[in-house]
Amino acid sequence: MLSPLFVSILLVISILLIILLSSKYKFNTFFVLLIVSILVGLIANFSGEDVIKSLKTGFGHTLEKIGLLIILGTTLGVILDRTKATLSIANYILQKTGEKSAGLAITLIGFIIGLPIFCDSGFIVLSGLLHSLSKKVRNSHVFFTVCLAGALYAVHCLVPPHPGITAAAGQLNVELGQTMLLGTLLAIPSTVVVYFWAKFAGKKYNNLYEEQIETTDSIDYQLFEGSLPNPLHAFLPILFPIFLISLKSLVLLNATIFPEKMVSIIKFLGEPITALFIGILLALSLFKTFQKSEINHLLESAIEKSGPILAIIAVGGVFGEIIKMLDLGKVYGEIISELHLGIFIPFILTAIFKTAQGSSTVAIISSASIILPLLPSLGLDSEWGKQITLMAMGAGSMMVSHANDAYFWVVSRFANIGTELTLKSYTIMTILMGLATFISICILHYFHG
Repeated sequence: MLSPLFVSILLVISILLIILLSSKYKFNTFFVLLIVSILVGLIANFSGEDVIKSLKTGFGHTLEKIGLLIILGTTLGVILDRTKATLSIANYILQKTGEKSAGLAITLIGFIIGLPIFCDSGFIVLSGLLHSLSKKVRNSHVFFTVCLAGALYAVHCLVPPHPGITAAAGQLNVELGQTMLLGTLLAIPSTVVVYFWAKFAGKKYNNLYEEQIETTDSIDYQLFEGSLPNPLHAFLPILFPIFLISLKSLVLLNATIFPEKMVSIIKFLGEPITALFIGILLALSLFKTFQKSEINHLLESAIEKSGPILAIIAVGGVFGEIIKMLDLGKVYGEIISELHLGIFIPFILTAIFKTAQGSSTVAIISSASIILPLLPSLGLDSEWGKQITLMAMGAGSMMVSHANDAYFWVVSRFANIGTELTLKSYTIMTILMGLATFISICILHYFHG
């Protein structure tokens, strides 16, 4: 087994290499991630054959999980943008909230929509709205991006039916309804942190975004306002897929009370791929006239746009798969179990897993399997102890989201912000979110005890 010191040094150097080469020295991010992944595997003394196998596995598994989702989400976004639906929605939100409260509105939208659907799905679906709002409100793009990304992420890490927290709840044998209520409650402080950090990051870093976009991108959208679609019609291709995905989540939580055939149909319709495809069909109805050549052109442009996004996200999965080969559970498990730090242990362990391999879901599930037999020695084997342990792992699974996390690249590419800006705005936010959530957990645990 590799020594903890060696693994720690290897992880730190690999992450710093990715950040420096892709951000400071502006090398192509895809090849930076690929080369660093290979080097990590070889330096850790794995055979070349095993390293290549892991490269293929990581690339393939990532595309398997979200490849179609990205293509369909991009297609939906392109159609909504071309029909000016996102602009119609942006106008509607600004009319109701005003420009000063638009950031708060998009944060609440992200929080509510994120309860039933994955953060990457939600961000992809809402990215068109994000861009339209940003073009309507000056110097707001980074602010809105961080608000949306953070609000979606908070509930994704803490609230069932999201896969990581749900699976860990099953491993610890805690009551799911209580977990949902507690997770939603604890997601509120981190979302508050998101909003205020977004305001700071928007002021500090929006100039970096302005520098990277071309001046030709600035279009006077006021010219189009007379021909915008009805807001209700514009909302429908976004809200109906979210409704279907939410319905699936709710039905599966109470599957035994519904007929089996009904559950099967709702599972199919509520699958994000199916729901997004239905959203695309609804979006096509926004065209006043159906012209095959124009539709084909839009579909082709969506494929072309999604290609680079898919490549970056998939190679991020490659890096995560190589890190899995290091078997961090065995490397760090014994050391952490001997520290006797109570509720800090599940938080620290999950944060290490998350930072090292990228996936919040994998981090919390891996931690749960290690923490479960340690609960008595940690003094956390009561029902409340298990619940608070689960929340601590959820907080740990927030930090740190960076180059090996698929959601990092979803935010970067769909918000059209560079790697350096994503690290400075989004990644720092995930650290603050994790710490804020854990502090809230400690306070709650103290007063409950």
